[in-house]
Amino acid sequence: MPSSAGPSIDTITKGGRVTQVGAGQETAESAPPVATFGAPTVGEILAERYELVEHINNDSAGRQVWRGVDVILRRPVAVVLRYPGGDSATEMLQAAVAASRVIHPNLVGVYDAIDEADRAYVVREWVDGLSLREMVADGPLDPARATAVGNAVASALAAVHATGMVHGNVHPGTVMISDDGRVVLADARTDGADSQENDIRAIGGILYFAMTGHWPHTEVPLRGATAGHGRAAIPDALRDTSGVLAAPRQIRAGIPAYLDDLTMDLLDPAITPTSADVLTAELSRLDIPGEEQFLEPTGPLRFTADTGDEPSPLAAAGGRKVAFGIAGVLAVALVALLVGISVLGGDEDTPTQNLPAAAPSASAPAAEDTTAPAPQVRKLDIARAQIIDPDSRDRVGLDGAEKVYDGDQDEGWATQTYRGSGRFGNYKRGMGVWIDLGAERTVKSVQVNLSAVGASAALYAGTAPVSGSSNQADDQLLTSYEKNPIGQPFEEHDGTTMTFNGFDADKKYRYLMFWLIELPPSDGGYKVGVQEITVQGS
Repeated sequence: MPSSAGPSIDTITKGGRVTQVGAGQETAESAPPVATFGAPTVGEILAERYELVEHINNDSAGRQVWRGVDVILRRPVAVVLRYPGGDSATEMLQAAVAASRVIHPNLVGVYDAIDEADRAYVVREWVDGLSLREMVADGPLDPARATAVGNAVASALAAVHATGMVHGNVHPGTVMISDDGRVVLADARTDGADSQENDIRAIGGILYFAMTGHWPHTEVPLRGATAGHGRAAIPDALRDTSGVLAAPRQIRAGIPAYLDDLTMDLLDPAITPTSADVLTAELSRLDIPGEEQFLEPTGPLRFTADTGDEPSPLAAAGGRKVAFGIAGVLAVALVALLVGISVLGGDEDTPTQNLPAAAPSASAPAAEDTTAPAPQVRKLDIARAQIIDPDSRDRVGLDGAEKVYDGDQDEGWATQTYRGSGRFGNYKRGMGVWIDLGAERTVKSVQVNLSAVGASAALYAGTAPVSGSSNQADDQLLTSYEKNPIGQPFEEHDGTTMTFNGFDADKKYRYLMFWLIELPPSDGGYKVGVQEITVQGS
C-alpha cells in the first residue's frame, strides 16, 4: 500500500494513536456483552502469523481491536476480532473480503480475514494518528482542512463505487488521519440497505462535522454515527423549531458560501447527489486559503482553475448552487435538477422550475451568466496499446495489448510464467503496457484490473510515442517515462484493482505506461494478467 498519496492534511495531525475501530469510539455503555470462550491474550499468535501486542478498545458491537505484528513481514497490523465467530461474524468477514479487492491510498488496506469458529478476525493496515471524531473533539477544522478531508473520502469512495460496491459506513469514526497527514477511510459494512447515494450524502456529513463539530443526522441515519450511542455519541446538528438543519455558516463564521452550499446540497434529500468521481474532481479544484488575509474581500470561495470560462463540473452533474469567486465578483449558475437539462443561460430572472438560486453578495454585483459547457469526468477512449519489454530474450508474448481496453474484463493480456522469482525470474526489470489516448487529455485517474492479487506496479507518463518494437526502443521509452511517475507505486498489493491518482490538473497527458515490477505466484511460478485499463478524465 502506498504510504501517502492523494489528498492529505499535513498540518492538523497530532500525537497519539488512532482508534483503530470502525466506529472510532471507546466502548459504548450499551455495548453487548462478549463471550469468554476464545478470548485473545497478549502475545498470542493468530494463524501462525499475527502476534497480538496490545488491546486497544472495543466497539459498540462488541468487537475487540488489537495492535499486532505480522511476524512474517514484520509490519504493524490492526486486528479486529469477534468471538465467537461463525454466523455472527459473516457480515464482518464478507465486508473485509470485498474491501480487500479495492486498493487506494485513501482506503485502509485489508490484509486477511479468517474465521476459526470460536472466533473470527480481520487483519488490516495499522494507522498511527487519530480519527476525525477524535481530532474535531479539540475544535472544528478550518475550511481548507475540512475540504482536504472531504476530498480524500470522496476519492476513496470513487474507487469503491467504480467496482460496483458500496462502503456503507462513512462517518467521523471511520475517517482516520495519520500522523503524516494521510486521510484514510476504514471499516466498510455493506448490506442490502446501503447505497452509493447514501455514501455520497455521508461526504456532506463529513464536511459538516469537520467544520462545525456536529453530525447532521438525516431522516435515514448514517450507520455507526446515530444519536444516543452512549458515551461515544456525536453531537447532533443544530436545528430550528421546525426541525430544519442549520447551515454551517449559521454556526460558524468564515465558511465560504460555495462550500456551505455544497455541503447543504449533499445533505438535501430533495437533490440527487452527483457521482463520487465528479464530486472528487470538484473538491480537488477548490483552493481555500488557510489564512484570512488571502480571502477575497467579498468572501466567496476561490478555485485553482478559476479563469472565468471553466464552470464547475458539479454544475452539469446536478449541483444546485455554484458560486465562482473572482476578485470581488460572484457569478451565479442556475442548474435544473432533472437529468438531461443543461446549464441555463440568460439573465438572473430566468425561471428555474421554482428552485432557489444563490443570491449575489451584498458587496458584489451579479456577473453575467455563462453558457460555456462544463467539463465532466468521463471514461476516456484509448486509441492503441503496446507491450513494452526492454529485457526480452525472444520478443515472445507481446501480442494481445488491445485486450486491455476492449471493455471485457474476462479477457486481457497476460505475462508468461516465470520461475524462481516474482521479479520476472530475476532477469527482467519488468514489463509494461503503453497506452495512447489519441490526443492530449486532462486525466483524473487510471484504474487497472488484474487477474490476481500480490503484484507490484507503477504508472508513468511520457511525451514520446512508441518508435518501434525492439529491446532498444523499449529501453529508451522506459528510461524517459520513469522520470515522470504518477502517484505512488503499489507494492505487493492485496487486491486486483489498482487506482492511480496524482495527475497534475494543469497538464495534459496523451501517453501513459503501466509498469509491472513484481508478479504474484501462479501455477508453480509467477504470472499475472492485465484484464482492463480504464482512464478517467475530460
